[in-house]
Amino acid sequence: MTSRLHTTAYLAAPALLATYGVVRLLDGQHGPGPGWTTGHLALLGSLLMFGVVMHGLYRAAAARGPVAPGVAFGAGLLGLGASLGQVGIDLYVGLRTVDSAGKDRLFEQIQSHPGVLPVFYTVLPLFFYVGLLGLAGVLAVRRLVPFRSPLLVLAATVLMAASLDLMPVGAALLALATAPLVVRRAAPVPVPA
Repeated sequence: MTSRLHTTAYLAAPALLATYGVVRLLDGQHGPGPGWTTGHLALLGSLLMFGVVMHGLYRAAAARGPVAPGVAFGAGLLGLGASLGQVGIDLYVGLRTVDSAGKDRLFEQIQSHPGVLPVFYTVLPLFFYVGLLGLAGVLAVRRLVPFRSPLLVLAATVLMAASLDLMPVGAALLALATAPLVVRRAAPVPVPA
């Protein structure tokens, strides 16, 4: 059902997301410095791997009809693009400033720029989670994953939206949501006698 790249991504995406969450918790200051940069690089890697995960989910779901998975995949890609842009800005700001006050000033300058809409930071990244939830839902309806998978994606989304401190828990829930596809990939194929 999945390629080796997809299997690796199913494992790496939530692991890197959890790494970001743990680094963020340990850093404490949430400002420029090694913790900020390390955490955001892990988040960048996680998002790139989640792009591969979404492609794998789309391929699995689209095999039985591409319309619903295509809409979910498109929404997910829109959110993924916004999230990648957001992380890029965060990395840029973290590398250009030396303290929290400087970080806040530069963020304010960037966000007040006419080309950077507030929706870019608030609404569009949510489409990433809507896409993941939609793909997991289609797969559950088509009995390719258990019905708990979309519920786990929803729970992860709600927890991480409630507090970024819950990022490691959300990452674990996302790993559990996609685990059935990894298990299916790893299952031995019967050899005809």
